Amino acid sequence: MEKLTQQEEEAMQLIWRNRGGFIKELLDIMPEEKVPYTTLASTIKNLQRKGYVKAVKYANAYRYEAMVDEEEYKKSFMSGFVSEYFKNSYKELVSFFAKEEKISADELDEIIRMIKDHKNN
Repeated sequence: MEKLTQQEEEAMQLIWRNRGGFIKELLDIMPEEKVPYTTLASTIKNLQRKGYVKAVKYANAYRYEAMVDEEEYKKSFMSGFVSEYFKNSYKELVSFFAKEEKISADELDEIIRMIKDHKNN
C-alpha cells in the first residue's frame, strides 16, 4: 500500500468520514482552510490513480468512494511508522510518548486495561 501525502490523507479522511462524495460536497465540508476546487480534484485523482478511491459516474459528475478501508490504512501506516522510527518496537513507541509527557500514567493504565479486556473477549 502506497504511503499518502498529508494532503491525500486529509482528502481520504473526508471520504471515509462521509462515505464518499462529490468534489463540491467534500470541499463544502472541509473543516479547515478551504483549498481550491482544482487542488482537491487533483488530489482525489491521485488517490484514484493509487487505488484508494473509485469514481462512480452520476450524470455529468463523479462521486468518489473509498476502495481502501480506514482501519486497513491505519494498520499499514502504523506498522511502517513503528518499523521506521522505533526499531519495530511498540514498547519503544509508548516509551517515547511517556518520556515526552504525551501520555500519562493513568492513560497507560487505561491502555493496559483495554488490552486485558480485549484478550478476555
